[in-house]
Amino acid sequence: MSALVEKIDKSHLPKHIAIIMDGNGRWAKEQGEDRLFGHFHGVESVRDIVEGCAELGVGYLTLYAFSTENWDRPKAEVIGLMELLVSTIRKEVETLHKNNIKLHVIGDLGMLPDYAQQELDEAREFTKDNTGLQLVMALSYSGRWELLHAVRKIAEEVKAGNLQPEAIDQDVFRSHLSTRDFPDPELMIRTSGEFRISNFLLYQLAYAELYFTDVRWPDFRKENLYTAILDYQSRERRFGKTGDQMADEKGTGPVN
Repeated sequence: MSALVEKIDKSHLPKHIAIIMDGNGRWAKEQGEDRLFGHFHGVESVRDIVEGCAELGVGYLTLYAFSTENWDRPKAEVIGLMELLVSTIRKEVETLHKNNIKLHVIGDLGMLPDYAQQELDEAREFTKDNTGLQLVMALSYSGRWELLHAVRKIAEEVKAGNLQPEAIDQDVFRSHLSTRDFPDPELMIRTSGEFRISNFLLYQLAYAELYFTDVRWPDFRKENLYTAILDYQSRERRFGKTGDQMADEKGTGPVN
């Protein structure tokens, strides 16, 4: 693992990493256990990856923890997930604070049980002044929900006469998103072998590098994170420009 870390260019880290933590249920099934067993072990991966990002100096880490679609799962699993969320936050908040990590939460939080909302509010308040890794938990979140929510808020401002339609640009739109305080992810990781983004940060992932791995989330550890970052660093990010244009901007000359 140390050999992987040494290969990482610390001056070329993705500022923001987003992760779809997939495969808990399948991992549990492979162990002959129920789905909650997989979610329970997935917490270990969360702890390891948060620690790994903080150690490297990554600025932002967003974890897709619970989608709006997940509310349709069996009731027992949903209740178990909410209880696991609360117990995990309660156990980890002191460690987050000790390591200067600030917790943020995005999503339709009104759908969460009152006890979960209270625990999250207390954790955010406790870590609000921390300046290290910004940890963003996407809970009861979906990209389509976020976009519709933003459009409705903009429409209300236009209707009230506080915003002219011609003034709506990228900056205005971004200011109405739940991620308005964070840079867009530069690297999106999905575990467990699925090749889709599943309604996650639909607007923000426009120029993210996508990395997919067969590793189930409960088995995903720092070395897997390092491998993903090294893969990211091997790619040329052009943002619609040609390789020659990017080389000229960097002052490195033509690229074949």
